[in-house]
Amino acid sequence: MQVTVLGAGIVGLAAAWELTRRGHAVTVVDRAEPGRGASGGNGAQLSYSYVQPLADASIWKQLPKLLLSPASPLKLRPQLDPHQWRWGLAFLAACNGTTSRATTAQLLALALRSRAGFEAMRQALQPDCDFSATGKLVIYRSQAALDGAARQLDLQRELGSAPQRIVKPDECVGIEPALAAVRHEIAGAVYTDSECAADCLKLCTALVASLRERGVQFVLGEEVDGFALRGDAVSAVTTARGAIDGEAFVLSLGTASHTLARRLGLRLPVYPLKGYSITLDVDSGPGAAPTVSVTDAARKVVFARLGNRLRVAGMAELVGHDASIPATRIESLVASTRAVFPKSSDFTELHPWTGMRPATPTGLPILGRLAGAPKNLLFNTGHGALGFTLAFGSAERIADALEAQP
Repeated sequence: MQVTVLGAGIVGLAAAWELTRRGHAVTVVDRAEPGRGASGGNGAQLSYSYVQPLADASIWKQLPKLLLSPASPLKLRPQLDPHQWRWGLAFLAACNGTTSRATTAQLLALALRSRAGFEAMRQALQPDCDFSATGKLVIYRSQAALDGAARQLDLQRELGSAPQRIVKPDECVGIEPALAAVRHEIAGAVYTDSECAADCLKLCTALVASLRERGVQFVLGEEVDGFALRGDAVSAVTTARGAIDGEAFVLSLGTASHTLARRLGLRLPVYPLKGYSITLDVDSGPGAAPTVSVTDAARKVVFARLGNRLRVAGMAELVGHDASIPATRIESLVASTRAVFPKSSDFTELHPWTGMRPATPTGLPILGRLAGAPKNLLFNTGHGALGFTLAFGSAERIADALEAQP
């Protein structure tokens, strides 16, 4: 089939890769260069085994501090936007044990499939993307938080997650010597030795080059503003410069998916969770910068080694589509890095970045056909902070759905 993929982030490019692999002819459309949206400076962690959704019952105890503390990694700027309020209320409704458990089960299954798809792509393409498989530590600073993580581990083990274990502070430092400076602050950690990291933007660049060689057409610098319909199907998408046709269409436009779907009378529960990152050149001395991926659960900051660089990412802001980068947010990431890994860098070049994670209230992406939508339009959006992790599993789900046409 001739398939038009809307979106050239990692989720859209992974879909283009899988569809091309299965013999479909693909065109990719985006208003920006590939990987320049939420993919470009993301947290870089491929978190296949530890997928606890943000919408969890534990959020209720944390909520007052998260909303009221000036140093909070969560920021809410209420707006006269019904979509923001609907999303927020749906998120709070999802913060319960039953929903969190169901979401975790589905995310783990999708992540397992995504790991296999990513590895198959990597073997075929051999991309230069600073890939590493050095494992991940999620560190906790209180026994109560560690106990909650242990319960999540039990759930994930029951659901078939890869092997994970709770480790004590001394073992944390044994696994990652660069944590020595905060050993006394750590109650314990979750260690998963199979987790990975990679530079998502570099991977997007490699995918584009390979896809072009395989005949994929790229229409860049064009914003899709609507759909041309023929009966109960899309015949083309429209842009300022004209129409782009296809036999099937995949909507992978991240946070822009909601606006475009509204033109069809559909309401997608996808809202931007704004995040930030910095990318530092690291000190190559032993024990200075981490080689293992680290998530600081209390600070809600992730650290991922990318060759001779360290990606530091965090924050979750419900502020609409504000793409500004306040100095205070970058200073917070620098302060977190200095606190956890004081010898990791000279901090002269920060390379600040912000991106809009397309999040659903539950944390589950929207995949496949939707009731009331044109029959040849498939949705591939709403991956939140797990877009990189889930991209290749989602691509397989989309390809499966396309080939199982009603």
